[in-house]
Amino acid sequence: MFGRGAPKKSDNTKYYEILGVSKSASPDDLKKAYKKAAIKNHPDKGGDPEKFKELAQAYEVLSDPEKREIYDQYGEDALKEGMGGGGGGHDPFDIFSSFFGGGGFPGGGSRGRRQRRGEDVVHPLKVSLEDLYLGTSKKLSLSRNVLCSKCNGKGSKSGASMTCSGCQGSGMKISMRHLGANMIQQMQHPCNECKGTGETISDKDRCPQCKGEKVVQQKKVLEVHVEKGMKNGQKITFPGEADEAPDTVTGDIVFVLQQKEHPKFRRNGEDLFVEHTLSLTEALCGFQFALTHLDARQLLIKSNPGEVVKPDSYKAINDEGMPMYQRPFMKGKLYIHFTVEFPESLTLDQVKALESILPARPVSQLTDMEIDECEETTLHDVNIEEETRRKQQAQEAYDDDDDMPGGAQRVQCAQQ
Repeated sequence: MFGRGAPKKSDNTKYYEILGVSKSASPDDLKKAYKKAAIKNHPDKGGDPEKFKELAQAYEVLSDPEKREIYDQYGEDALKEGMGGGGGGHDPFDIFSSFFGGGGFPGGGSRGRRQRRGEDVVHPLKVSLEDLYLGTSKKLSLSRNVLCSKCNGKGSKSGASMTCSGCQGSGMKISMRHLGANMIQQMQHPCNECKGTGETISDKDRCPQCKGEKVVQQKKVLEVHVEKGMKNGQKITFPGEADEAPDTVTGDIVFVLQQKEHPKFRRNGEDLFVEHTLSLTEALCGFQFALTHLDARQLLIKSNPGEVVKPDSYKAINDEGMPMYQRPFMKGKLYIHFTVEFPESLTLDQVKALESILPARPVSQLTDMEIDECEETTLHDVNIEEETRRKQQAQEAYDDDDDMPGGAQRVQCAQQ
């Protein structure tokens, strides 16, 4: 956007003088003048690189109707301001090559059009924890664009194309929008006539196979190898397998691993975690159970004689965790998190039997007289999370009531 107020008038004849044409020159006159001067000043023929660059800049502006209109009215400074200060210019060799089919200077050294890199195509790949533990291969069928084999990606039967008249071969167009008095906004967007390619093909010359699109769709099967120890979010790349396009370096196909949640095991790096609940008898007197691992092996898990397992404790088994990526013979640890399930209640006979086996209760520090002076209490079962949530809701309701009109008045009345 140009600045506030009317842009200042500045030199608007410089570009015409560089090309050696008058301000009333037609598009054909500009094209001929630029071609003649560019050949003469081309660096590959010993010309002045700075002069060659000036010629390209002048032609880029004057060959675009919108840019030429701004330049004619307000000069070079206003044009640069509207383009963000840099003019948005193209490589002078790209402009020059449009006269010779992208081939560079005829009969001399060739400076080909710079190729852009195509976009990568990213696909999520869902895998199980077993897949990451054991490794696996998955075959996936994908569709992609490839250069038409009949026209070699030219889009035409003759292999020729014409410079798009809508954008003068740049592939981009600039539209202007008036926002008010002396306020202009410029927006750059791909040319809709050539779809941003800068070239057009006549209907009669279109390739019958690709219909002038230069590419056709192809189905391809890729075999994705998931190695042992790979992790959630890790990428598997197939270089150069994305969509092909003319004058473009083909991008990659990238698969991103997404691990599905496992019903039993939880992974943390190279370690595995599993939950197991013991009865009180097992925790005190010993336990033994079989654990089915990710590779279907049965692991015998048992306590040592006389060992007591405390609630919320962990035990570890070395070398039974996840294999390490690219070092599959090395594995992490398998951690077992034990919880202990206590009985809901005991009979008096069971209490007496346990008292005869378990260590004696600690001796009470209270005398009979002190006990008589104490008040009796009753313990109740409680869900602390539910209690906390209920109190929060009650507090929020109280606060909302205070915020209502008349709340302050009720408090004032109560104080009187």
